Amino acid sequence: MSDIFREVEEDVRRERLEKWWKKYGDYVIAGVSVVVIGVAGYKLWQHYTEQQRLKASSEYQSAIQLGQSGQYAVAEQAFARIAKHAPSGYVAVAELARADSLVASGKTAEGIALYMKIAGNNEGGLGDVARVRAAWTEADSLSAEELRTLLAPVNTPDSSWRYMAREILAYRDYRDGRLQQAQDAFASLAATADAPAGVRQRAKAMATFIRNGGDENYGTVPPPAAAQPQGTPNP
Repeated sequence: MSDIFREVEEDVRRERLEKWWKKYGDYVIAGVSVVVIGVAGYKLWQHYTEQQRLKASSEYQSAIQLGQSGQYAVAEQAFARIAKHAPSGYVAVAELARADSLVASGKTAEGIALYMKIAGNNEGGLGDVARVRAAWTEADSLSAEELRTLLAPVNTPDSSWRYMAREILAYRDYRDGRLQQAQDAFASLAATADAPAGVRQRAKAMATFIRNGGDENYGTVPPPAAAQPQGTPNP
C-alpha cells in the first residue's frame, strides 16, 4: 500500500513541477542564457585585454631599445603612442619613459613638465619616481630651497626615496660651495646601512672627493714633450 501512495505522491510532484516549468520556464532559460553569455563575454574580454597587454609590452620594449640606441626623439614618439592607446597599467609607465626621452633629447622643460604631471597624478610609486627624476634633472638649476620644496613629499622618514632625496640635496650643497655640509651629508649617507647600495657607493665617492680637495684647481699639467721623428737620436 505504501508503494501506491509513494507513486501518487511522485505523480503529484511531477505535475506541480510541470506546471511550474510551464509558468516560469522561459524566465529560467533566459536567466541561464544571460549567465552563459556573460561568462562567454567575460572570457572574450579577458582574451582581448591580454592581447592588448601583450601588444603594449612588445611596443614598450621596442621603444626602450630605441632609447638605448640613442634615438631619443623616435623613442619619445613611440612612448607617446603607447600612453595614448595602451591598457591603463602601461599608461603611467610609458609617460615616465617618455619624459626620460624628452630630457635625453634636450627637451628638458617638456620632460620636467611631464615628470611633474605624473607626480601630481600618481601618489607614491611612479609619482615618487617622477618627482625624484625631476629633482635630479633640475639639481644644477634650482636653488637648495626650491629642491627641498620639490623633494619634501619623498624626503620623509617613511619614504623609500628619502636617501636619494638627501643625496640630491647634498649635491646641491656641494654645487653651492657648502663643502663641509656636503661632505658631512655624503659621509652620513655612506654610513647608513639601510640606504641603497648605489646611494652609499656614490655618497662615499663624493665624500672622499670633497675631503681630498674636490675640484680645486691645482694648476695645469705641463704639456707633453714634442714627439721626435723616428731615427732622431735623443739629446
